[in-house]
Amino acid sequence: MFLRNRLVLAACLLALSSTVWASPAQTYDFGQPAPAAKASRSVEVVMGDMSFDPKSIDIKAGETIRFVLVNKGQLLHEFNLGDVAMHAAHQQEMLKMQQSGMLTPTAMKEMDHGSMAGMDHGMKHDDPNSVLVPPGKTAELTWTFTKATSLEFACNIPGHYQAGMVGKLTVSQ
Repeated sequence: MFLRNRLVLAACLLALSSTVWASPAQTYDFGQPAPAAKASRSVEVVMGDMSFDPKSIDIKAGETIRFVLVNKGQLLHEFNLGDVAMHAAHQQEMLKMQQSGMLTPTAMKEMDHGSMAGMDHGMKHDDPNSVLVPPGKTAELTWTFTKATSLEFACNIPGHYQAGMVGKLTVSQ
């Protein structure tokens, strides 16, 4: 009886604490993704090899922007919204993807995770503040900016940010 009560107690504690193990949804203090239909305006960003045009974008807090991303370069590029620290962390994730063979100069490959012993099996490029754009393709990202802040839009594919593929995004009141 004593053992059974301890097992029931352990099971209850495990059930109650399971939310601690769940990965929290990614939140951003500068805003959140939005459907394209909610956009108050569109901004086209042309990606060249190691460049963005325009190099800076001004936005008002509360605006929902539909970014139309046109990759006119020969390489895979990324459009990622964040601050300097977020980009530095994301660059490390992208480096791991490149080292694993998942990220190539022109594409993101689907990987057979069963054959990758010791690798992070949850590795994927699915952050809502980021989109990959293959060469010659167009993609979109729609975002509602909730507060005044200074951000960057950047390509965090290894070496691209360092080569100058970063722009300034200013959100004002």
